[in-house]
Amino acid sequence: MTATAGPIRVLVVDDHPVVRDGLEGMLGGSPDIDVVGACGDGEAALSFVGAHQVDVVLMDLRMPGMGGVEAIRALTERAPGVRVLVVTTFDTDADVLPAIEAGATGYLLKDSTADTLLAGIRSAHAGRATLSPTVADRLVTSVRAPSAGTLSPREREVLILAADGATNKDIAGRLFVSETTVKTHLLHVFDKLGVRDRASAVSEGHRRGILR
Repeated sequence: MTATAGPIRVLVVDDHPVVRDGLEGMLGGSPDIDVVGACGDGEAALSFVGAHQVDVVLMDLRMPGMGGVEAIRALTERAPGVRVLVVTTFDTDADVLPAIEAGATGYLLKDSTADTLLAGIRSAHAGRATLSPTVADRLVTSVRAPSAGTLSPREREVLILAADGATNKDIAGRLFVSETTVKTHLLHVFDKLGVRDRASAVSEGHRRGILR
């Protein structure tokens, strides 16, 4: 549901009770903001928005059950008048880009100051984007150098074999290279995909259509 006139009605969505309580306490002293509810996952957030008036959703990304990106995408489709401001600890390309693509109005990190968070909520409510500096840098880099995330043919081969469960030794044997070379290729893959490990690289490879 969309909002009526009055204070900005905010829903806090995070799977950690301490974080939810902290955000509610941080926002409680602002006369133009009213925290109307708090949820622990994306599915609960969708149900809440369907039953209550909400202007802005503060959305964490990595939660059990329905995660943030999936919830943002669903909210964009079902309640386009509701703005979503991501508030998370993660700022890798694998987190930032899917959230923005799904429809998030802004993206802040949990180490943001109270003033930054309040300004972000007000901006999101007005339909203006608010991005933490590191997130803004990532988006600018993505736009200016789109090829940076493109895997070379050899890196793609390595990722495909890794997705099939091959070890570094197996991959080295199949491609007739050293294990050190395989490790180097994997590090390049991790960097280009904005991830930190093999499992995340495989997941991101599927999401981007690199792995079919």
